[in-house]
Amino acid sequence: MSMRVLVAPQQFKGTLSARQAAEAIARGVRAAVPDAVLDLAPIADGGIGTVEALVLSQAGGEERIAAITGPLGQPLMARWGFLPGHGDGPLGVVEMAAASGLTLVPPAERSVLDAHTFGTGELMRAALEAGCRRLLVGAGDSGTCDGGSGAAMALGARFLDAKGQPLPPGPRHLERLERLDLGGLDARLKGCQLTVLADVVNPLLGDLGTARVYGPQKGADTDEVNFLENALEHFSLVVQRQLGLSLHPDQGAGAAGGLAYGLAALCGAKISRGFDVVSEALGLFQRIGDAEVVLTGEGQIDLQTTYAKGPWSLGRLARMQKKRVVAFAGVVTGGSGSATREAFDDVIQVTPAGELPTPAEAERLLVEAARRWALAPKRRITGETEQR
Repeated sequence: MSMRVLVAPQQFKGTLSARQAAEAIARGVRAAVPDAVLDLAPIADGGIGTVEALVLSQAGGEERIAAITGPLGQPLMARWGFLPGHGDGPLGVVEMAAASGLTLVPPAERSVLDAHTFGTGELMRAALEAGCRRLLVGAGDSGTCDGGSGAAMALGARFLDAKGQPLPPGPRHLERLERLDLGGLDARLKGCQLTVLADVVNPLLGDLGTARVYGPQKGADTDEVNFLENALEHFSLVVQRQLGLSLHPDQGAGAAGGLAYGLAALCGAKISRGFDVVSEALGLFQRIGDAEVVLTGEGQIDLQTTYAKGPWSLGRLARMQKKRVVAFAGVVTGGSGSATREAFDDVIQVTPAGELPTPAEAERLLVEAARRWALAPKRRITGETEQR
């Protein structure tokens, strides 16, 4: 009987999209087991790939382009997803990474104190103008830490200082925030079902908050991390004082540099786990049930993987159905033990230590790693862990 395999990786950041990774893994398995029955389901959790995954999930879905402002004010063309929907009207899917993502700014030019989400708000506005009355905002792979203030500004909110003057976007200015003016918010938001797809469960503030956990990977040093934490705390205090809302402890509020928090507090958004929404759209529970083994993966498996990232969530879902789960990763770092034990039977590092491959080389390495795995029937059946 042919082996039935669900191939459901997330993007390998900087090298392969989720679809490219799925196709590479599939080629490797087919090279070793030609009669394997492969079901390809590229996944996303609110970060890069969310638009593609959801557009592909519905007949008639399409990608559209809008002119927006990048995280440091540069003009950009960004894509978003339009799904025609049914009786409840069209659905818009916005990927904040396409407007305010870390990859949009070269490393040498990154300034997390100045980077903002204004372009994400512009992308949301484009969906509203297209008639979308349901809107999903993927909150992952951000290059920002502004608490969603920039997006709210683009949607008409004003952030005022002690003199009543509007603040420019960016967390550098949040410490001067005195009052919020929400009278100019886009009126269409009131009739829109707005959901933020959080790719992590971190709160806005604290040791597990967005500044302390994710600020360093966006280029913030220790002083800047502390500045960001204080600026976001001040923002949340103004929101609590003026609006009576204390959403900062909520799970997922810290997603995408606090974008989830800002959209929930100022625009009435609901925060949901991005993977759950994508999983339902792709019918993953049933597809896992039809498979003998689940192959997933992403660019790096580390401690952050356990904060409900896509592959980890998929692995947990498959484990509920007592399926074998193998994760391929470009890099496996220290602190990933919990992810391995709770979600994966095998974790296989694809890239030689210290090597940063080109997309073409990453694809070749992933194909070869999948081929080697499929050629090892003992490991495939008994669950011997290969981590290297």
